[in-house]
Amino acid sequence: MDGTPRPLRRLGQPLVLATLLLLAAPRSVGAQTAPDPQGLGFEAARQQLIQRSDRLAAAQAATRSAALRADGVAGLGGPVVSLSGTAYAYNANLRLDTQTVNQRIGQIEELLPIPLPLHTLPSPYTVNRQDSGSSASVSLVWPLYTGGLNEAAHGLATARADEARADAGRTSAELSTLLVQRYFGAQLAARAAILRESALDTISRHDRSAQRMLEAGVISRVERLQALSALEDARRNAQKARDDADLAATALARLIHHDGPVRPSSPLFVNSQPLEPLASFVDAALQRHPGLALVTAKRQEALQLHAAGEAGRRPQVFAFGQRELRTGQANWVAGIGVRYTLWDGLDRRALSDASLQQVEQAERSDAQARNDIALLVEKNWLAVEQARRQFLAMAAGIELAQEVLRLRQAGLREGTSTPLDLIDAQVNLAKVQTEQAQAANDYVTALAQLLESSGQSDEFPAYMARADVKVQ
Repeated sequence: MDGTPRPLRRLGQPLVLATLLLLAAPRSVGAQTAPDPQGLGFEAARQQLIQRSDRLAAAQAATRSAALRADGVAGLGGPVVSLSGTAYAYNANLRLDTQTVNQRIGQIEELLPIPLPLHTLPSPYTVNRQDSGSSASVSLVWPLYTGGLNEAAHGLATARADEARADAGRTSAELSTLLVQRYFGAQLAARAAILRESALDTISRHDRSAQRMLEAGVISRVERLQALSALEDARRNAQKARDDADLAATALARLIHHDGPVRPSSPLFVNSQPLEPLASFVDAALQRHPGLALVTAKRQEALQLHAAGEAGRRPQVFAFGQRELRTGQANWVAGIGVRYTLWDGLDRRALSDASLQQVEQAERSDAQARNDIALLVEKNWLAVEQARRQFLAMAAGIELAQEVLRLRQAGLREGTSTPLDLIDAQVNLAKVQTEQAQAANDYVTALAQLLESSGQSDEFPAYMARADVKVQ
């Protein structure tokens, strides 16, 4: 006996050699998943998002509008000078009924001792006057005291500008996180598709070898059908993975308004070292989170609205003046006026209490927002650490799957393994490699969410640059 398994002795030596050479040439997955040098890097995608995002442009337009509005009312409360002028022409007709006057004249003639002819007036008598002219004057009104109304208007416009800036900051942070999710989600989907397609290619070669073995009587029909079933599963999974990759690439292209399909070239990454302490992220969030800036702006708006309501309960003092614009003796007037509303049908006290309730609402919202943000930061910080540990723990699984694949290849050459064992090992390796890439994507996504919740979304490229593990 030469020690060769009986089924392999039944197979001709040339066919056995050709089959084993074919099975001994597995495909290199790492080379298949290398980033495309012609692809789009993350920083380039981020710049496209900044330049082309309609949502971000709308938020920036709202910020500019609010800032210009605040600038527009900056001079409110100063003197108001106006110039007025008129040019006129008129034609006036006055119709007088002189019958009564003529009767009176007749009575006077009768009373005169000496008859004198008195002229009577024509009846009716029409008087016509015509004239034209022009006039011009300059006037001034200067509010001296408005009870704080002008200051409240200034403060309200400034608070609304702050609110618009905070809202734009929140929009920018949300879009940054969305970009990370779609960019690296597309990278993950593309990698999964390549792994599945590579596994399909390898399984197809194993399937052909299994068919030859069946024909040679080396394996049973059940084992052949199992190999066929594994091939169909691999083909279905590869097609689904490719469809998912295409959809993820389309979603990324739509987000950044990119012309044509997008091929992400920046790899998934993980920093093997732990993050900075949780307290540092919480402190940053309480200082930089745009949601807190938004709540603060809302509180200022409520305070200014309350101040404006209180101003309506105080007197207003203003100076005024007017002068005709002409040479010689021009008419003019100047003085100081006071206006105080005694009653206008509004319950000022109730309105004041209502505005104070809005202030309290804003203060309570601020306290609640700080508590919620601190909790969100802690949740995201833990998610990053869990994803990091999960990724590092999977290294042993990757090594095990690679070793099992090598053993199955050697076992097939020695006759101790079947093609189905080799197919299972190949599928399992693709599976654990995909799971490791998924863990890296979980890390990247959790990191983006942590930076957003702590008001540090702009720091993502820095974390990306110093990552020491790249998933190629």
